[in-house]
Amino acid sequence: MEIAAEIVALVVAVLVVSAVARRLDWPAPLCLIAFGVAVSFVPGIPEYHLEPEVVLLGLLPPLLYSSAIQVSLIDFRRNRGPIALLSVGLVVFTTFGVGVVTWLVVPGLPLAAAIALGAVVAPPDAVAASAVARRVGMPRKLVRLLEGESLFNDAAALVALRTAIAAIAGSVSLWQVGGDFLRAAVFGTLAGLVVGFAGAWVRTRMDEPVLDTALSFVLPFIAYLPAEAVHGSGVLAVVIAGLILGYKTPTMLSGSSRLASRLNWHTIQFLLENMVFLLIGLQLRRILAEVADTGIGILGLAGICAAVLAATILTRVLWLVGIGLVRRVIGTKKKVWPWRYSAVLAWAGMRGVVTLAAAFVLPQDTPQRPVLVLAAFVVVAGTLAIQGTTLPALIRRLRLPAPDPAEDALQEAAVLNDMTHAALAKLREIRRPEDPDHVVERIRDRLQSRSDAAWEQLGRQSALAETPSDAYRRLRIQLLEAEREVFLKARAAGTADDDVLRRVLERLDIEESMLDADEEEPPMEGRELRTPAATAGSCKHLAHAWPDHRPESTDSCAECVEEGSTWVHLRMCLKCGHVACCDSSPKRHATRHFHDTRHPVMRSVEPGETWRWCFVDKQLG
Repeated sequence: MEIAAEIVALVVAVLVVSAVARRLDWPAPLCLIAFGVAVSFVPGIPEYHLEPEVVLLGLLPPLLYSSAIQVSLIDFRRNRGPIALLSVGLVVFTTFGVGVVTWLVVPGLPLAAAIALGAVVAPPDAVAASAVARRVGMPRKLVRLLEGESLFNDAAALVALRTAIAAIAGSVSLWQVGGDFLRAAVFGTLAGLVVGFAGAWVRTRMDEPVLDTALSFVLPFIAYLPAEAVHGSGVLAVVIAGLILGYKTPTMLSGSSRLASRLNWHTIQFLLENMVFLLIGLQLRRILAEVADTGIGILGLAGICAAVLAATILTRVLWLVGIGLVRRVIGTKKKVWPWRYSAVLAWAGMRGVVTLAAAFVLPQDTPQRPVLVLAAFVVVAGTLAIQGTTLPALIRRLRLPAPDPAEDALQEAAVLNDMTHAALAKLREIRRPEDPDHVVERIRDRLQSRSDAAWEQLGRQSALAETPSDAYRRLRIQLLEAEREVFLKARAAGTADDDVLRRVLERLDIEESMLDADEEEPPMEGRELRTPAATAGSCKHLAHAWPDHRPESTDSCAECVEEGSTWVHLRMCLKCGHVACCDSSPKRHATRHFHDTRHPVMRSVEPGETWRWCFVDKQLG
C-alpha cells in the first residue's frame, strides 16, 4: 500500500510540475529536477534509490523505442554522416576529454575511473533539447540531427563505460577496446534487425488494436535483453528495431491500431521521461550524504564539479568547431550545416537520465565514487540550467529560420491532392454498375472536400474571414455537441443498452477526430511562400519562361462579381494574367479558365504567395 501511494504521489507531482512549467514556458526537465531537490530535503520524505538496473533495463528500452518509432528512417539515412559524427565521434572525444580533466582535478583518481566519468557524461539527452527546439521553432534539420544523435549516442557511451569499468579492475588493451565496440555493434545490429522485421511480420497479421498495442509494449525488451545477453548493445538493438517498425507502421497496422499505439506511446513516453527527471532530483540528499564521507572540502568539491561541467560543455563546442575547420581546410563542396547550425548544436548538449543512471552503474569500490556521482549530477542539472534556459535566446539571436506553417500547409495540400486524384482514379476502376450513384457521389464529395480543405489553409494573409472548411468545422462541431446531449439523455434515461451507447459514443468520437484540426498560425510578416524544393515538381509547362503579367485584379474574381458569387482564394493565369477563384470556391473559375483557354499554369496571387500549379500535369512547381 505504501509503495502504491508513493507511485501515485510521483505521478501527481509529475503532472502538476509539468503543467506549471508548460504554462510558464519553463523547461519541464529542469523544473522537475529542482522540485525533486527541494522535496528531498523535506523532513519525512522517504529516500528514493534510483537503481541503475531499473533505469537501464526497465526505463531506457521503452524510452528509446518511443523515440525511435517517431524518427523518419528516410531522414536518418539522409543525415547518417552528421549523426555518426555526433553520436560516436563526439561521444569518444567527450569521454577522453572529460576524463583527462577529471583525472587532473580529482586527487589520487586513476585515469580509468576518470575516463569512466567521461563516458557517463558523454551522451546528451536530446529529449530536453528537442523539446526546447520545437517550442522556439528550431529548423527541422537540427531537430532531426539531435534526435538521431540521442538514439545512438547512448550505445557508444555505455560501451565506453563498460570498457572503462573493466580497465579499473585491470589492464585493457587497445584490441580489447576495439573488440568490445565491434561486438556491441554487430550483435546489437543483428538483434535489432531480427526483432524489427519479425515484429513487423507479426503485427501485419494482427487486426486487434489491444493485442497489437500490448505486443508493442514488450518489443523493446525483446530487442534489448537478448542483445545484452550476448554482450551486444541492447540500446542499438532497440533503436534499430524501433526505426524499422516506425517505418513500416503505415503498411502493417490498421487506422485504429495506429491511433491507439500513437496515443499510448506518447503517454508512456511523457510519464517515464518526466518521472525519471523527478527521481534524479530526489537523489541529491543521498548523494550529498555519501560525498560528506570522502573528506574533500566544499570548495574542493565545487571546483571539481565546475571543472567537469565546463569540460563537458567545451568538448562539444570544440568538436563542432573542429569539424567546421577540418571541412574548410579540406575544401569539400558538400556542406553539412551552416555555422549557425553548428553553434546551436554545440549549445544543445543537455544531459539527462542516462547520465545519472550510468553514474550509479560505477562499482562501489570505484575510487572517489561519491564525488564522481555528484559531478554527474551537477552536469545534468548544470547543462539543463545553463544551456536549457539560454538555448531559446541563442536560437532567436542567430535568427534561424523557423518552420513555416504556410509552407507546411502547401506541402500537405500537394500530397493530399495527389492522394485524392489516385483515390478518384481507383474509384472509377473499381466501381460496379450496380453501385448507387449517390453513394459514389458522396465518396467523391468527401475526397474533394478533404483536398479543398488543405488548399484553404493557404492564403491566411488574405482578408477572408472564414474559409468553407472553417465554416464546416465550426458547424459540425456544434452539431456534434447537440448529438452528444441527446446521447447523454439516452444514457440517463436508460433507453439503450450500455454496449450500444458505447459504440455510438465511439462513432461520434471518431467523426470528431476526423474533422480537420484548426491549426491556423499567425501570418509570418515579410515572407514569400514559394514551393518547397522537396515538393516542387517539374514539367515543360512549369519550366517555361512565362511573360511577366500584372494581375488583372488582386482582390476579386471578376466572374464571381459578375455572377453574384463568392470566392475563397485567387489564382492568376501566367499566360494571360487572368485572375479567377480557386477550386474551393463555388464556381471554380480558375479551373474553368484552363478548360476554356488551355492555358496550363496558374499561380497564387494571395498576399505573400508565389507558388505555381500546372493543370495539365497536375504538378506543384
